[in-house]
Amino acid sequence: MEYRIIIIKALSGIIKGGKYCRTMSEEKIRKITSLYYSKPEIQKAIFSFSKNREVVPRYFEGFGKRPDSFQYEGDIFELVKKGATSFHCSEELWKNPLDISIGMKEKQVDDLRIGWDLLIDIDCKYFDFSKKAAQAVINVLKKHKIKNIGIKYSGNKGFHIIVPWDAFPKSIAGLETKNLFPELPRKIISYIRFNAEGELQDLLSSEDLKQFEKTKIKKGIKCGNCREIADEYSLVTYDCENPRCLRKETKKIRKEKIQDELKKTHRCLNDKCNSILVLDDDNMADFFECRKCSMDSKKNPENFSKKIESDMFEILGLDLILVSPRHLFRVPYSLHEKTSLASVVISEQEIRDFQPKDANPMMIKTRDFLPNSEENEAKELVTRALDWSKNMDFGDVKAQKEEFKPIKIEKFSDSYLPPSIQKILLGIADGKKRALFILINLFRSIGMERDELEKRIHEWNKKNPLPLKEGYIKTQILWSYRNKIVPPPNFDKDYYRGIGIIPTDEEIGMKNPVNYVLKKSKPRKQAGKITDNFKN
Repeated sequence: MEYRIIIIKALSGIIKGGKYCRTMSEEKIRKITSLYYSKPEIQKAIFSFSKNREVVPRYFEGFGKRPDSFQYEGDIFELVKKGATSFHCSEELWKNPLDISIGMKEKQVDDLRIGWDLLIDIDCKYFDFSKKAAQAVINVLKKHKIKNIGIKYSGNKGFHIIVPWDAFPKSIAGLETKNLFPELPRKIISYIRFNAEGELQDLLSSEDLKQFEKTKIKKGIKCGNCREIADEYSLVTYDCENPRCLRKETKKIRKEKIQDELKKTHRCLNDKCNSILVLDDDNMADFFECRKCSMDSKKNPENFSKKIESDMFEILGLDLILVSPRHLFRVPYSLHEKTSLASVVISEQEIRDFQPKDANPMMIKTRDFLPNSEENEAKELVTRALDWSKNMDFGDVKAQKEEFKPIKIEKFSDSYLPPSIQKILLGIADGKKRALFILINLFRSIGMERDELEKRIHEWNKKNPLPLKEGYIKTQILWSYRNKIVPPPNFDKDYYRGIGIIPTDEEIGMKNPVNYVLKKSKPRKQAGKITDNFKN
């Protein structure tokens, strides 16, 4: 009874007018946790959800050791008695979470993993917008024939939405779906985010939009290709003041940093000169560039809207960081240290009227966060997300009618490579992701060994003015080798012009880079064997 009185007083001190104050002392929270986690129904709810998951306790400010898991329901309260205030778990499902270790090879991790849930984290700093963002995401899922969806309040300002592992097809294109983590769920969440923007706009009232306009959420020109807010840059040209040099230097500078950049003194990069560079006002140009699909308004002006728009994506607050190996999220019915509220499970119908005070740990009743899914319930979502992701990353490419078989080029020489590919290999400023796609598929198509392919890709990346992140390159190579070989795009596709490469008439006549390499290496014997594969 003493604990109950303490909790009532503590909660009354942090609830003011239906809103929660965030200044509760650690001592009071610890007293709440002792009574709250002693409830059998709370222990049962947490233990049930945590099966086959890595579970880590949090001790107010710091996390406990990893890996860890529950063996019995009583383990939960034993950890609370040692100071645990909340519990966090993995979205990945494991045969035995205690077997996880740092430095495991990919195959070891895949063998240990038995599946993963699609966990969508909505964390907008405006709670009312979080509720509408959650509803927008649910609408997208339902339109893709997903009926069984789990929803819970995060305990602070957002929500967690879950589609269980049981809803997903267990293989895709001959690959085990469980091994496609985190690449596949990231693509799915990006696709959901893309489609939820339209749903969210329909849910926002005129009053919401007025409030939205007052927020500091990012605004700008949207890329027509992927709807991301584009970054604005200035292309600045400097002339060397030395009449014997007259060297020009061009710099790409973010718009908000242009004034600071212009105040700096720049010197000629010519080692024999080192004179002052003077700004060329006549050759200063502004442009927009999308960091997601690498398109810019210089080469693709039609892809950028002239209208300044607010970025609804930031209201959605979808957290892709959560979709990463061994990343943790708050277990259902775990308390939140900042608010002392419980991460309660709710229904779709309750979202609209839900308020933080409804997560009072002394007033809640437990229910399952994981719904009972139907077999392959999420198949349509996966298929559409993969198609969309392919178009977002690389444009619309028609699949080949027949499975492509790689051609082994004996005594390969770089002189066999088409001029367009040789230009790409010198390094490019724009369209690096598309160029990476072209190079990987060309090198695989001509039978290049993986070690050599990776070496060449990394050497090429170092030549780019702004190299791609190593993690991105590693992911793209890994994804490619998990799938069947696909030849690079034909020369008449927009891939090349989109990155500033104009194929020659000879290249276009040969249809595809693979044909070109084949003809140059064995012009008489094999040049005609593969040409018919690239008629489209």
